Amino acid sequence: MNNNNSHVETPDNDMLPEYDFTGGVRGKHHQEYRQGHTVTIHQADGTTVVQHLTMPEGAIMLDPDVREFFPNAEAVNHALRTLIHLIPQKKVS
Repeated sequence: MNNNNSHVETPDNDMLPEYDFTGGVRGKHHQEYRQGHTVTIHQADGTTVVQHLTMPEGAIMLDPDVREFFPNAEAVNHALRTLIHLIPQKKVS
């Protein structure tokens, strides 16, 4: 029986020690991703599927620090509607 198991169990939120992101830049491709990106999927049967993905009209991306406070569309819309009521309305003359 071979007890030499090279598979290491790690929790989903832990990085393995061999991962080295020294010099990495967080958000490096953020703007390009928002403008659209191409995904190439290599199927097991040898075929390739290419998809160009873009964000739908009206979609927005929240920065991680903002997402902590607004986890879903309902929370974002509620906060923005509250802010809209605080904006002074222009008087029609």
